[in-house]
Amino acid sequence: MEEETFEKPLLKKNYHENCPGCKVDQAKELKKDVSFRNLSYIWLAVLCGTLPVASLFPFVYFMVKDFNIAETEEDISTYAGYVGSSMMLGRSLTSILWGMISDRYGRKPVIIIGIITVVIFNTLFGLSTNLWMAVSMRFLLGCLNGLLGPIKAYATEIFREEEQALGLSTVVAAWGVGLVIGPALGGYLAQPVLKYPHIFPKGSFWDRFPYFLPCFIISAFAFASAIACIWLPSTKPVSEK
Repeated sequence: MEEETFEKPLLKKNYHENCPGCKVDQAKELKKDVSFRNLSYIWLAVLCGTLPVASLFPFVYFMVKDFNIAETEEDISTYAGYVGSSMMLGRSLTSILWGMISDRYGRKPVIIIGIITVVIFNTLFGLSTNLWMAVSMRFLLGCLNGLLGPIKAYATEIFREEEQALGLSTVVAAWGVGLVIGPALGGYLAQPVLKYPHIFPKGSFWDRFPYFLPCFIISAFAFASAIACIWLPSTKPVSEK
């Protein structure tokens, strides 16, 4: 008996008009728009999530000391640990939730919300006048900033399959650079009245809030990034809405 042969029809993907995800898929098929612009978006988003993580470590000891809450010098380190770990505690509690939200509503909204969270709560952290305000601002910054997981997913969705390693490598590289720049900003810009008295006079706003300047610089960068991410290509297909 002759074996019957069956030809499998080629599956043709249907694209919807005015669908952001379809436009991204078409661009990938045509090998268009997979260059520095998409890499730049990933860099901006990851840096916004990374810079606040480590920027406080050079000055958190002095910040807690200025709160005048520690009875002994050993207690300063304990309270500084609370401030430093509160952001990661918040992030660990809500990361899965933000991942679910990004699956339901798309990566772009979660990324933009996470960047705006940096603008608000990182700025308020720099204005902290007591320990509990500092801890709560860092905790809320971690809870409401869930962009790290979605940006990794985005890095795989925005590129063709053979270029996904490049997208994920960009996330890791940006994270590492943020962990270098963040502490540098915190170390150079904290207590500017003591370090740069010819620019920041004593008794000024910067003297009252000596740790605001590095937070403000990071928040200003995040604000600019949030505006830039308005043009972030969405990868959510219209059929999933």
